[in-house]
Amino acid sequence: MKVTTVLTPLINAAFRYVIDTSKHYNIDESHSMKHSMEVFSYANSIYKSELDKNPFLLEQQSLIYAAAIGHDMCDKKYMDESEGIHKYKTYMEPFLNSNDLDTMGRIISTMSYSKVRVKGFPDLGEYQMAYHIVREADLLTAYDVDRSIIYNMYCNNCNYTDALKETLKLFETRMFTMRSDNLFITSYSKKESLKLHKKAQKQISNLKNLYT
Repeated sequence: MKVTTVLTPLINAAFRYVIDTSKHYNIDESHSMKHSMEVFSYANSIYKSELDKNPFLLEQQSLIYAAAIGHDMCDKKYMDESEGIHKYKTYMEPFLNSNDLDTMGRIISTMSYSKVRVKGFPDLGEYQMAYHIVREADLLTAYDVDRSIIYNMYCNNCNYTDALKETLKLFETRMFTMRSDNLFITSYSKKESLKLHKKAQKQISNLKNLYT
């Protein structure tokens, strides 16, 4: 992954925030460092795929990366969301201007699957594509079957097989409907989600043998 030198301090600081915040709030591995890295990687790939068509994204790269890396450090499953966003914005003040900080906060506070299902996509004007890049990057990581199992084991205090059962239900009602619900708008995410969809279907088919 190639990033401009000027973005290096921002990226390093954002990941340091993930480490420290995950420890402070006891955020389990389904939403901490590995997840942040995966969302960041997908966001970078989507960003690059859209840059030729939307050259204005070059000016939004820093807030895209910051939102992608730190989005779950404000998750209401682990803390008060508004407080989490405020803390992250304050932490990132040395790296983003006030407008980018506000936009980052708006992206983080409106990008979750549950909020989109209820309220639809927000209108972020010139930052709409930046919003979709971060949102889609997070959605693509949702196809990770093991991540869902891990979350249920940690946060819902399930044993493995019960966590697996909950995961199977979740995939049938949510992950396997994301494409038909038109939640992916970029060409990259449409293609990648199809591959991940098929991979998850195969994994779940194999895992069902554990309790059926």
